[in-house]
Amino acid sequence: MPKTRINCPNCRQPIIADIDQLFDVGLDPTAKQKFLSGMFNVAQCQSCGYQGLLATPIVYHDPAKELLLTYFPVELGLPVNEQEKMIGPLITQVTNNLPQEKRKAYLFSPKTMLTLQNMIETVLEADGITKEMLAAQQQKLNLIQQLASTTSAEAMTELAKQEDAKIDGDFFTILSRLIEASMSGGDEASARRLGEVQQVLLRSTSFGKQVADQTKEVEAAVRSLQAAGDKITRDELLDLIVKAPSDLQLSVMVSMARPGMDYEFFTKLSSRIEQAKGEEKTRLEKLRERLLEMTKAMDQQVEARLVQAHQLVDGLLQAADLRQAMAQVLPAVDEFFLKAVEEELQVARKQSDLERSAKLSQINQLIEEASAPPLEFALIQEMLEAPDEAGVRKLLNEHKEEITPEFLELLTQLVSRPQSDNAEINDRLQMIYSQAVRMSMQANMG
Repeated sequence: MPKTRINCPNCRQPIIADIDQLFDVGLDPTAKQKFLSGMFNVAQCQSCGYQGLLATPIVYHDPAKELLLTYFPVELGLPVNEQEKMIGPLITQVTNNLPQEKRKAYLFSPKTMLTLQNMIETVLEADGITKEMLAAQQQKLNLIQQLASTTSAEAMTELAKQEDAKIDGDFFTILSRLIEASMSGGDEASARRLGEVQQVLLRSTSFGKQVADQTKEVEAAVRSLQAAGDKITRDELLDLIVKAPSDLQLSVMVSMARPGMDYEFFTKLSSRIEQAKGEEKTRLEKLRERLLEMTKAMDQQVEARLVQAHQLVDGLLQAADLRQAMAQVLPAVDEFFLKAVEEELQVARKQSDLERSAKLSQINQLIEEASAPPLEFALIQEMLEAPDEAGVRKLLNEHKEEITPEFLELLTQLVSRPQSDNAEINDRLQMIYSQAVRMSMQANMG
């Protein structure tokens, strides 16, 4: 997300905001989820407490569905020719990010969306999600709001029992996402209240009780493997697998211990089957079939994710601006992506493809840069150790050039999401933030 310095829409104080104008699913597999979550382009002001969605042009692109959508907020009040000047470079960027053979006719006729909600519905409709489905989801959101606004746990429990039929897996998924969104937005009060709703539902609804029971089984499976230790042998793993009391616990064990379930493991299981008799022999034979199904499905999922990672790496290698493209896909970087980069690098070196090797090495370098702690941390730590407010001001004056939008953004995050229970440190961070903002404002006015 590009960091942008803007004025708070409410009090006009300078703030740092993450502004995304281009959501390109072809470059960033997480772009659709980010867009549909609605948790983007949200401004937060530490000075007046304002929080709201920023009005900014948006372009959404999904090459797999040949979908290119544009949205320009009417509240900006700009004529069509000015709108085109702002949207045009974003569409050009979409085109430039595609290899020549993938540039199709739909790129020349983007669909204009009149509202952001219309844009969201169009993206969902392309995935087969109808307005009726959206209406059903809205009903769940309304029920969550009702539950959260009840005055007591007893009233919440009674309402949950009345609406038991509506509380299903989708309901819990929506609730979990709302909790995550509240936490990431720094709204601890809402996250805590929604967490209370979740706990009541787990205790008082049919589906909630089912989820709670499954959670206990998962925890039991995890504890069994943890108790065995890091140096668990295949014989010990086989004992745990054979004694798994349910299919759910079995699946958890398989997912956690897949590397140990190799040819030797299955040889040991086959040996036990040969030695067993009657019902026990039949049970172990069915267990072997189930384990083979589980491991095959898991391996297929891993392979599919690795293929996706290779495709993402290949797309990056074709990008005109690797650094810019890499910035967009950083949220998708995981162990599969890193493995794909390493495998591609080995192939490139074996083929003496120096250009490809250099780009892949640059990708690794960009990942290392992104994962490194910001240099601003050292300056903030020094300010925390300053003897008093005057000492902080002295350090700010000595490091004027380092009081950048990125520095202010880091301070904003630290202040809005305290990582320490130490009130003195949190108060000191608030003071440092206030002094830094004041200095930044004075510099801009001068």
